[in-house]
Amino acid sequence: MPMALLIAIAASLGVHALLLFTPEFDLPPFPEPPPLRAELKPAAAIETPLEPPPKAALTAASKRPAKHRQARAAPPPAPAPVLKAHESPLAVAEPAIGRPTGTSMPPGTEPAATAIGPLALATPSAAVEGMPDASRLPARGTIRYRVDRGDQGFMIGQSTHDWVVVDGVYRITAVTETNGLVALFKPFRIELESRGTVTAAGLVPEQFSSRRKGRATGEQAEFDWQQMQVRVGQRPPQALSSGAQDLLSFPYQLGLLPDLASGTLMHVATGKKYEQYQFEVVGDEDVETPAGSFRSLHLRVGGVSPTELWLAYDRSLLPVKILHTDHKGAIFVEIATSIELSEEP
Repeated sequence: MPMALLIAIAASLGVHALLLFTPEFDLPPFPEPPPLRAELKPAAAIETPLEPPPKAALTAASKRPAKHRQARAAPPPAPAPVLKAHESPLAVAEPAIGRPTGTSMPPGTEPAATAIGPLALATPSAAVEGMPDASRLPARGTIRYRVDRGDQGFMIGQSTHDWVVVDGVYRITAVTETNGLVALFKPFRIELESRGTVTAAGLVPEQFSSRRKGRATGEQAEFDWQQMQVRVGQRPPQALSSGAQDLLSFPYQLGLLPDLASGTLMHVATGKKYEQYQFEVVGDEDVETPAGSFRSLHLRVGGVSPTELWLAYDRSLLPVKILHTDHKGAIFVEIATSIELSEEP
């Protein structure tokens, strides 16, 4: 084959490879909600029992998708005196930690403590015990993904997520890189790391960082839960919201939330910005992956650059598929090829 033709083919492959892999790892912003209008009306009397009913024990059935469960009628509560408006638990702005003062409950029915914000950092080891078994993050795990360009299975790279939880402290890492012909013409490697603590409220990140080709980038975030501030990159500190996450921790935090069936709002620091995002529930779906077939909860973050996640019910609601569309319309899909979890919780 003439040398000129070989050079022309190599140049053509190089140009196509450059166009194949230009991901923008970011989340679409959550639009500002419309202004609310309030109308004052006389408050109706609320009959609230002094003692909350004991939480039902977690069973295997409760781990199944919500639409497959059958509701059971709860026994009627015992008669209780009517509380005044200011005495009602609905009027409390912040949830109480542990059992309310002056309230007695039968042994073994005390609710688990729920820590929020800086309170979550106070007793991480004790708080982990209060986490529901169905959504507890395994102590160690590895998920390997195949990275495709588009939704037709054109593989351009691979990604490996590792995490470990020891004594209430977690560390999650993710390494994504190109392979094959794309790596030859467009080598790409990015490393992400999230560190923090694990509490009854889930993951509480303290530091997020990223590296490209082994060098640190300016895309990072530092969380100060004592001062309730977060610093993203070189920007001035911003007010920190309870339950906030970083770009790497949020997919794992979703599976630790107590009620995800109706969606959730979450502040996320991507390393470039810190904004609020709305995760909407699309529904339950069966997802076929090289790692197996999983009944999953499908979530979506809308906007200019939408992101979708599929969380497997029988894998502690871990992400087995992630689809991201960047602002240019390019689609990138991460689909699990193997999942390794420790047997210990």
